[in-house]
Amino acid sequence: MVIHPTRMYQSQKDGVLRMPAKLDDLDREILAQLQRDAGQPSNKIAATVASSKTRVWNRIRKMRIAGVIKAQTALLDPESLGLEACFFVLIRTSEHDAAWQAAFLNALRNRAEVLEAHRLAGDIDYILKVRVRNAKAYDVFYQSLIAEVKVFNVTALLSMEEIKFTTILPVHPG
Repeated sequence: MVIHPTRMYQSQKDGVLRMPAKLDDLDREILAQLQRDAGQPSNKIAATVASSKTRVWNRIRKMRIAGVIKAQTALLDPESLGLEACFFVLIRTSEHDAAWQAAFLNALRNRAEVLEAHRLAGDIDYILKVRVRNAKAYDVFYQSLIAEVKVFNVTALLSMEEIKFTTILPVHPG
């Protein structure tokens, strides 16, 4: 793995200046395997990508150090945990000052129901992905959120069916 020295970007999450990693085919194959199942042993990954266990382990270690691999985690089935309702929450605000934004972001970070939050361009300021047991649990979430931060308009969209869900990023060029 090589870090490309001329293309830098600043992360919106933490403001840190980073360079995108330049990955070779082996790195990409290893990443593809890890995204399918990060718990598989490195000797199994090595066999799949036609490399040695030591080489695969070293590549994984370098990609962790470079920040390409952020974490190893388990994906849980929300319905098995009783979290059957997924809402996409569209938020418009008339507040745009730093203090409001800090309070809003803090409110989102402190709520486990919020799986994703994005600041948008266009008519809607933010979109949240919220996972709860049911509509009543969503209302409790909603009432708590608007009690903590002022918002101009909130629209909640209930997902009737999850058609596609993946955490797998397209690591192969193309």
